[in-house]
Amino acid sequence: MQSGRVERREFEYVRHGTQSLIANFQVATGRVVSPSIGSTRTEADFAAHIAQTIAADPEAGYLFVVDQLNTHQSERLVQLVAQVEGYADDLGVKGETGILASMASRAAFLSDPQRRIRFVYLPKHTSWLNQVEIWFSILVRRLLKRASFGSTADLRERILAFIAYFNRQAKPFRWTYSGRSLCV
Repeated sequence: MQSGRVERREFEYVRHGTQSLIANFQVATGRVVSPSIGSTRTEADFAAHIAQTIAADPEAGYLFVVDQLNTHQSERLVQLVAQVEGYADDLGVKGETGILASMASRAAFLSDPQRRIRFVYLPKHTSWLNQVEIWFSILVRRLLKRASFGSTADLRERILAFIAYFNRQAKPFRWTYSGRSLCV
């Protein structure tokens, strides 16, 4: 490293693989709940994560605040919510008809205020509104930045240990804004 220059990795750097973390942030308590860690981040992975979250309390109502990622508006997610809620109407065919016709129609179904399991889609480029994204930045700063892991299993264990550590001292984020007025 040199002053004023970006840090670089040595040529001997060996990448042992990656892991994809899908997590829920419980806004009222400040806790990370139901984390899912795997080698991929597909629509099946996200739907399985939501199913795992719902299984913790099958009768509860859920409000998931998510970004515009396509896996958050997938066919599998619509099918999961319809199944859990006992939705009996025809969902249609993906890309052709009904609720499954397009991402917009799937998002409309998933964000319906009448749903017990509901998704709120944040506008694009507003990740700072999603509190789990704030938590992800804490994870990066405190655990991942400049760290070295011998395997994906080691990485997974360290992430889960960090979540347990974080949850022991968790408290809700206190949002403040002291800058200039956002009004035009």
